[in-house]
Amino acid sequence: MGSPAGTELMRTFLAGKRSKTGAGGQGPGARPPSSGVTLLEMLIVTALIGALAAVSYPSVSSGLDSVRMASSCDDVATFLNSGVNRAERRQKAVELVISPKENRITMFSTEAGFSRVLQLPDGISLEAILPAVENQESGPDGAPVRRLILMPGATVPAIGIQLANRHGAHRVVRLDPMTGFPRVESVVPK
Repeated sequence: MGSPAGTELMRTFLAGKRSKTGAGGQGPGARPPSSGVTLLEMLIVTALIGALAAVSYPSVSSGLDSVRMASSCDDVATFLNSGVNRAERRQKAVELVISPKENRITMFSTEAGFSRVLQLPDGISLEAILPAVENQESGPDGAPVRRLILMPGATVPAIGIQLANRHGAHRVVRLDPMTGFPRVESVVPK
């Protein structure tokens, strides 16, 4: 059958089991083995999880706003680049309408039915259009808007679109008049 050492090991194991569960394992004085968690243990774990969440929320929120800002800057740069490319490739004028109050940039062309809209996400605001213009045109609701015409073969206007987030970070997306490509710059507070 089995080796004497294996049999002795089995007896030792069973004797240990009996001593933990009481004198015969299931007798009237035996305690059943305890399992599960108590209410106090559950409350302590819940309190620890809540404290960790409360401590980490501001940094996670700030990180998400930073990602949202970087993504929005990339979106604006891509949108401006597509307007410049469309004017050059199609040899048709493209109009950009920048509306800070509505938090959006719209692109129109002389092609019938062509328009594109870039709506900035919540938490990111179109703060300023650079360089500032004194007698800036107003939209239908009285809010200032800036209109730019991108002409094929012409120099790209040297403009900047300043974006801000809820945590006070500012970035400017500038169209470079020499190359026609947008670039993103961080704004250092003064």
